[in-house]
This record gives sequence, C-alpha cells and structure tokens, in this order.
Amino acid sequence: MKRIAMRSCAALSAVLLISISSAAYAHIRVESDDASKGAESAKLAFRVPTESDTASTESVTIKLPKGTPFAYVSPEVKQGWKVALSTTKLEKPAKVGEFTLTKAVTSVTWTAKDSGIPPNQFDEFSLAVGPLPNADSVSFVAVQKYSDGEVVTWDQIQKGDKEPEHPAPTLTLSPATNEGHGHSEEATASESSDDTAKWLSGGALAVALAALVVALRQNRRRA
Repeated sequence: MKRIAMRSCAALSAVLLISISSAAYAHIRVESDDASKGAESAKLAFRVPTESDTASTESVTIKLPKGTPFAYVSPEVKQGWKVALSTTKLEKPAKVGEFTLTKAVTSVTWTAKDSGIPPNQFDEFSLAVGPLPNADSVSFVAVQKYSDGEVVTWDQIQKGDKEPEHPAPTLTLSPATNEGHGHSEEATASESSDDTAKWLSGGALAVALAALVVALRQNRRRA
C-alpha cells in the first residue's frame, strides 16, 4: 500500500509539473537579451506555441506599436516560412532617434510553406528593430491562425496580478546603457592612466633639470 501511495504521489507530481510547464509556455511571449531604453537596435524573439491538440499554427502576425514606431524592422530568415512586411503611412511625422518617419512597418507576417508548427509544439520568430523607445516596456499584438480556421488574437494588456486569457506580448526594457554617451569606465581608466603618465613624465623632467643645475654649479665652483 505504501509503494502504491508513493507511485500515485509521483504520478500526480508529474502531472502537476507538466500542467505548470504547459501553462508557462501556453502564450505568445517576446524576449530579448539586448533591449534597453533608447537602444539603437535590439533582437526580439517571439515564442509561439501551438495550443491545439489537433491543428497546427499556419501563420503568425506581429503588429508593431504605432505610438512608438521603429525606424527599421528586419525579420530573420526562417526556413519553411515566408515573411511579409506591411508598411503604413503615419498620421503625423514621428521623431525616432535621429530619424523623422512619415511611414513605418506596422506588422510582420510569417506564413508556413508546409505544415507550420505542429500541435503542442512551439517555434520562435525573430526581428531586428530600432531604435527602441525610452520607455519601461513595449507591447505588441500577435495574431495566430490555425490550420482548422481558428484565429487567436493576443492583445490584452495585463492589469494587476491576474494574467488575462490572451495577454499581449510585452517586453520590459532594461535601463539605458552608457554606450555612446559620456565616458565608459574603461575610457575613464585610460584617461586616468594617461594623466598619471603625464605627471610622472613631468616629474622626471623636473628632477633631471634640477640635477643638471646642481652639476653646473659644482663645475663652476671647481673652475
């Protein structure tokens, strides 16, 4: 009886772990290793799971924020998928970094050439974008189309602790770096080393001049 109970607990634990894992990866999410506030560029990776047991994901559309458009958008080449970019004229010119935009890429769509993303599996789709806004986060809208005709739109902004049923992929931007602005620690250390070298050189020259003056005085006395 004890062994049976232990086996039952182990099986239940496995089921719970699978459920938790499935829930964690059950939404379209966006991640980045180099996205910071005001960065010139960053690579964004959208993780897209197929939540159906029978249908495959045959297309994915990522709608980019119109309020903070990107000056450039470049999708990564992905085998087995064709990609299309949609460009829209902006209602009014937008200042983005050093650029003034009158139009911008507002959506990117990947369409499977073959079977797409199989049931209960996932894939990733990457974009290189920039410059990034000087904001705490950036939210996107994702539209996922299944082979059985179902369409799921991920556009709900989370408010509070409870996650909505179809949350919008949201990327938290890290604090701005000092790259390209001011002096880095390495540059500061280099400048400090240069100042020290100049000080030492000046000191050595002063000592040499003093020694020369003393030598001249001694020679005059001997003469």
